[in-house]
Amino acid sequence: MERKIILPESEIPRNWYNILSDLPSPLDPVLHPATGKPISPKDLGAIFPEPLIEQEMAADRWIKIPDEILEKYCLWRPTPLRRAISLEKILDTPARIYYKDESVSPPGSHKPNTAIPQAYYNKVSGTKKICTETGAGQWGSALAFACSLYGLECEVFMVRVSYDQKPYRRIMMETWGATCIPSPSNKTETGKTILAESPDSPGSLGIAISEAIEAAVTQEGTKYALGSVLNHVLLHQTIIGLEAKKQMELIGEFPDVVIGCAGGGSNFGGLALPYVEEKINGKNISIIAVEPASCPTITRGAYAYDFGDTAKKTPLLPMHTLGHSFIPAPLHAGGLRYHGMAPIISKLVVEGLIEAKSVNQLDTFAAGIRWARSEGYIPAPETNHAIAAVIEEAKLAREEGKEKVILFTWSGHGLLDMAAYQAYLAGQLTNYTLPDDDIKAAIEALSDLPKPGGKS
Repeated sequence: MERKIILPESEIPRNWYNILSDLPSPLDPVLHPATGKPISPKDLGAIFPEPLIEQEMAADRWIKIPDEILEKYCLWRPTPLRRAISLEKILDTPARIYYKDESVSPPGSHKPNTAIPQAYYNKVSGTKKICTETGAGQWGSALAFACSLYGLECEVFMVRVSYDQKPYRRIMMETWGATCIPSPSNKTETGKTILAESPDSPGSLGIAISEAIEAAVTQEGTKYALGSVLNHVLLHQTIIGLEAKKQMELIGEFPDVVIGCAGGGSNFGGLALPYVEEKINGKNISIIAVEPASCPTITRGAYAYDFGDTAKKTPLLPMHTLGHSFIPAPLHAGGLRYHGMAPIISKLVVEGLIEAKSVNQLDTFAAGIRWARSEGYIPAPETNHAIAAVIEEAKLAREEGKEKVILFTWSGHGLLDMAAYQAYLAGQLTNYTLPDDDIKAAIEALSDLPKPGGKS
């Protein structure tokens, strides 16, 4: 009974998997916010380098990973596939629980899987500086790390509540040479406007995205980078699932259930998309995205065209959304506090190929504590959402008396999130469920925008 399955570096995938080639029906197009027409590559050129624009719109099933990126990946990849034997015993379940451990990267999460390619393609395209946003700080840390490898400047707008909750993430970014700015800030016109209206704003990813885009387009030699949601980001993350499939094959296993936490969709998509291909081709497999009850983008949001940011600077994306003006409750899973979901993930929900569930904050921390006291490792608050769902599935297997193989993404460690655990253990955390009226108002605000599927 092996606890960890390791692939040699020689077995690292040489290509990313592009799910767009296998979707049962095409994605609705991304629309220009001014014209309402499908966006063109030229329209995206102000914020992204050409190679990433090509990947965003690519139709090929396999996209080659350049050797220069593989070299950097091998600093920590392939990542281990581990079996949670101790948790299985505590739960007295016939389920076998496996997890893809993405916490072994230098920044401690899955985010460098796309930060490295994005920094590389910017470097070879002549970019001097990259601006971005970050919620919990994992994406900001990853991009700071990647930019340091390629000699690029990096400027990160960090959601204010996370900036205050997670000072060591800021220090990580600064250690790698990045500048970290709390958002909303006085550095951009967007930030100044929001602070004038709400001086104590906790911020949101939507606001931070607006600031980062504004900063990028107003500085020469600067581009913008996004850590989730977009097609090319999920493309890069598929290395997770492609490695996992090889590792599962080595031990003769195939998952009955695939689980990941979902904020914008990157770590979930990274593991899930190679298995969605299997489901499209006839495999019987459940694929579950897990989100916070306080930010229930898929489970209670609308599938609609919406802006990716608060200031409406981005193109219109077809996605599940709570509305671009949504300000989430300051729960500790900062990486899951986003109003929208990746168009690819949203489309797969609409097609019935994946499902979603939401969990409350206290349940996620209870799951994280149970994990730490059985498996030893301390999970990130985001990862706790996946673990809560895993425990539910394992208990269900016990009740049904059925063997079941569960696979999930360990998206990051929680060693820089101890303030959140301290608050939980002290009984200071609470649950928060988004009121129906708030969701209704946010969705009604989208009524003047185009509808996916060409509906008016």
